[in-house]
Amino acid sequence: MTRNETKQIRIGDVWIGGGHPIAIQSMTNTKTEDVEATVAQILRLEKAGCEIIRCAVPTEEAALALREIKKSIHIPLVADIHFDYRLAIAAIENGADKIRINPGNIGSKDRVRMVVEKAKEKNIPIRVGVNSGSLEKDLVEKYGGVTAEGIVESALDKVHMIEEMGYDNLVVSIKSSDVLMCVKAHELIARECPYPLHVGITESGTLMSGNIKSSIGLALILNQGIGDTIRVSLTGDPVEEIKSAKLILRTLGLRKGGIEVVSCPTCGRTKIDLIGLANKVEQMVADIPLDIKVAVMGCVVNGPGEAKEADIGIAGGIGEGLLIKKGEIVKKVKEEELLDTLRWELEHWNE
Repeated sequence: MTRNETKQIRIGDVWIGGGHPIAIQSMTNTKTEDVEATVAQILRLEKAGCEIIRCAVPTEEAALALREIKKSIHIPLVADIHFDYRLAIAAIENGADKIRINPGNIGSKDRVRMVVEKAKEKNIPIRVGVNSGSLEKDLVEKYGGVTAEGIVESALDKVHMIEEMGYDNLVVSIKSSDVLMCVKAHELIARECPYPLHVGITESGTLMSGNIKSSIGLALILNQGIGDTIRVSLTGDPVEEIKSAKLILRTLGLRKGGIEVVSCPTCGRTKIDLIGLANKVEQMVADIPLDIKVAVMGCVVNGPGEAKEADIGIAGGIGEGLLIKKGEIVKKVKEEELLDTLRWELEHWNE
């Protein structure tokens, strides 16, 4: 199923599937029991563009904290449950907009049924999550190891079990830290699963390696029309996950909005601190609500020509630089005035 064909699922006030825009998720790394710290992090994530947030619920206290957290945030809250079905029930009772479980580690079928009945009572979706690292032994033996086919069979088994319990308000996620296995698994499950898919490369790593693995994996999946909500999993500040997710979606043409910064890689002609300048421009434009392309170029030789496809750009020279619009030089300014000149132009863009 492509994202236009999948079942529509409502998480709080956010819809996924059925052609709705791909929603960006993240997960808090605070102690959920610490309501103040968790709320503060979620508010930062909201500002960065997070649309759905997930919190770990490893204790009864964490489940109770969800009710207080929800009072202060503005995006849907998902409870992440492992092992204890009672925590899933408590999370639902305390206002979770969705729960994430792996029915394989939640206990007996009767315990899964109790969770499903509680979700049905509140009409909240269940995300059925399967990771390659927790693949059942019989499926590992059947396929001769951990494989995409095994992950898909495991996920569909659990989906069918919940369907047999009379519930189909479901989201499915199948994750692996092996990028190409993850891509293949999504291609396979998309043919058989009518539910929206939550896509991500699990345990992808630190900022650099995680971004590269996630970009490759998500691009290969999303570009086929597969996937309805994404999380870029990074070992670090979760705000970085949102920045990366937005950039991946914009690069694939799946989301508009926000300033795109392009910059040259520097060379021996560069006479200014281009690396520092490009980073400052990227930080500066983060909160400016324009859908345009900004170029930051290192020299006045190729800068104007290379910036032709951008809406506006700056190019550095020796102690000075050029302001460029649509490839045409507008004016020359001192090097130290380049950033402020660009900021003024952006802030007065629509005047």
